[in-house]
Amino acid sequence: TVLPWWQYRANFVTEQRIADGARFWREHQSPLESIAQSTGVAPEYIVAILGCETSYGRITGKDRVLDSLATLAFDYPPRGDFFRGELLQFLLLSKEAHLNPLTVKGSYSGAMGAPQFMPSSYRHYGIDADSNQHIDLWNDWRDIFASIANLLKQNGWEPNAPVLAQAQLAPGAAVPVAPRLLDLTATLDSLKAEGITTDSTLPGSTAAVLIGADEATGPAFRVGFKNFYVLSRYNRSARYSMAVADLADAIAGRVHE
Repeated sequence: TVLPWWQYRANFVTEQRIADGARFWREHQSPLESIAQSTGVAPEYIVAILGCETSYGRITGKDRVLDSLATLAFDYPPRGDFFRGELLQFLLLSKEAHLNPLTVKGSYSGAMGAPQFMPSSYRHYGIDADSNQHIDLWNDWRDIFASIANLLKQNGWEPNAPVLAQAQLAPGAAVPVAPRLLDLTATLDSLKAEGITTDSTLPGSTAAVLIGADEATGPAFRVGFKNFYVLSRYNRSARYSMAVADLADAIAGRVHE
């Protein structure tokens, strides 16, 4: 079931997850801040992704990755090509990282470790942050933080740039239909021409995308910028990316209060 945004948000941005995230940040403050300085990715986004993915590394999956990927590769025609590719990537990863492919556990879709990387992401974005000749995304927090930051940085993360802004509809403007894809095909000026404004101080030429963010009271919208698009490369869902952004804001507010 596809939940409306307001219900989806309530499942992810909870008081417990915010409190746990703030505590987790304080416990790992030094490596998080070091990685933030070297990559430009603020700690709250690394922490929020871990909170949404695995409750800060506590829930990493109980399914054997080999079984999950083989089943999806050969018994799920709609995405068979994708999962056959991931199965190959997993076998290559197992050889490179000296993992036993018969014992590695993950999610039902084959995602692994605290950041829930698919095998191709593990191989492409994984970082050996402590130079011990091994990338461990289950137990080594420096590797985990650095790998998440690397994924965001390689996809174009802009340091100190905004992620989202609330959108307002001009009186009498038609209720817009948010695009299905999250490519930045609009600008603040083009949205304004359609009666959609924000309180952002960014130039009118700033690339943007309109996002549906329904509340319990009815339709609502937000506007995403480049860093929102980057978050969506982690999970190509507007609701997921909004949940990460909102959780990151809440955790940062708790840590700095």
